[in-house]
Amino acid sequence: MASNSDFVQYIADQCSGAGEITTRKMFGDYGIYCNGIIFGLICDNHFFLKPTESGRQLLRTLELRKPYEGAKDYFYIADVDDHDYLSELVRATCKELPKKKK
Repeated sequence: MASNSDFVQYIADQCSGAGEITTRKMFGDYGIYCNGIIFGLICDNHFFLKPTESGRQLLRTLELRKPYEGAKDYFYIADVDDHDYLSELVRATCKELPKKKK
């Protein structure tokens, strides 16, 4: 089951305080980017964040899940309604991820 485009847009809007948020369709679901850095996935109307130590420290609930079969574990983010919380998580996560390739 693919993600609903309204849900994808909602997650992008909720993370928008972190920077320029974009999404890209990938393998039937979506990758989500901040300032060109992929920081998570939206699969089957669920939001997954790449695991980082900074993100782990900010999580309200630590739950690891695979976004799709064969994937590595990601942080599963169930609380998607708090704009400030998601923006802070994304900012902290992106600081630890490799910079965008030119």
